Amino acid sequence: MKAFERRDLVINELYRHKKVHVADLAQKFKVSEETIRRDLDRLDKEGIAKKNYGGAILNAHTNEDPSYSHRHQVNLEAKRRIAACLLELINDGDSVMTDTSTTAFEGLRRIVEDKKNLTIITNSLAVLSEFQHSGQKLISTGGILGPETSSFVGPTASQTILKYNVDVAIFSCKALSMTGGLCDSNEAETELKVLMQQQASKVVLLADHSKFDRIAFIRLFSFDKVDYIVTDQQPSGEWIEFLSKYQVSLLYPAVQG
Repeated sequence: MKAFERRDLVINELYRHKKVHVADLAQKFKVSEETIRRDLDRLDKEGIAKKNYGGAILNAHTNEDPSYSHRHQVNLEAKRRIAACLLELINDGDSVMTDTSTTAFEGLRRIVEDKKNLTIITNSLAVLSEFQHSGQKLISTGGILGPETSSFVGPTASQTILKYNVDVAIFSCKALSMTGGLCDSNEAETELKVLMQQQASKVVLLADHSKFDRIAFIRLFSFDKVDYIVTDQQPSGEWIEFLSKYQVSLLYPAVQG
């Protein structure tokens, strides 16, 4: 068993029992207690678990859904580096579906400056407000507006998404796990992202470096549903090898210097 596989199984134990013990995990996975402690150290640093005497407890923040304004300020420079890389995947005249993620918002900022005659279908109130005078065609999903998330969700939003077949779906998520797939924290938003992926010829996930090797409350889908991952820096060799098995193309800025 590889280290990342064991860590994800430890995470599964945390979700199931809310707490774990070093001795029990060492026996379960047939490794030393020191190995388990190193796994828990990493999960603690990643914000998934909180270490305590003899083990760890699940960090409750894995199912939190922060407000849009708060999310927009997190790793903003990384999101802008991602936006610059995203340009090469979009052509003039494309139809695009996008979620309410702040990374997708920054990506659209660059896209609407550079591309023409786009049709943008979104459940994001922020996108509709920001780009209403951009000269691009905007289509709102409609639906129930969440005041904290600035997004439309619910049956109406789902029905609108299913009406359209698009060139590209652009969205983000809260976490990427080699065994858990793509994960998020908002169930209503997750349902719409799954539909966007189904309706698109090209599926593009935007994820900064902090999203890798993490897990969140709700599983979106596996990596075989994604064509491109655009990130802000080169992932580890382990991730590059993993994604190549799923034929996922990676885009990230070239190292300067």
